[in-house]
Amino acid sequence: MSNTIAAIFGFAAGFFCIFCAYKDYDWFMNSSKARFWVKVLGRDGARKFYMGLGAFIIAVGAVLCFTGA
Repeated sequence: MSNTIAAIFGFAAGFFCIFCAYKDYDWFMNSSKARFWVKVLGRDGARKFYMGLGAFIIAVGAVLCFTGA
């Protein structure tokens, strides 16, 4: 049961991260945590980074959901 809840939160967080990076929301990309990546990678690079991070979070959620770990 606990893994299912963690997987749901993982899916939600991953989709949120991908969606906000795809839509290029200023409030998301100007946040204090994202500002570092924007400075290092540029705006488009940070968007790609956050899309990849979202995909990774979704993959972790899938592993939690389907393996029962």
